[in-house]
Amino acid sequence: MIYLTQLIYLKPGQEEIFDQFEAVAIPLISRYNGRLLFRIRPSEETVIEGHMDEMPYEVHFVEFHSNADFAAFMQDESRKQFLHLKEQSIRASMLVKGEKL
Repeated sequence: MIYLTQLIYLKPGQEEIFDQFEAVAIPLISRYNGRLLFRIRPSEETVIEGHMDEMPYEVHFVEFHSNADFAAFMQDESRKQFLHLKEQSIRASMLVKGEKL
């Protein structure tokens, strides 16, 4: 099992476009032996301590059975058709990959 944490930073005013992409991408995760464990939108009130310059718009925590499953998800043709929405809405993202200890 692999675990992915993604911090997502949006371009100003692109929340609706981002949500359109997520409406396509998130349901595809389960097709590739994956599961969205949580999707959160942090706020200043919910952060106990932090040392990053900027708070992400969303944080996703996802698991896949294998690296191959994650790679297959990334290459999904229906997901690729909507990548323009991702590119239009996301300014930056950080993906952290790990495994259960």
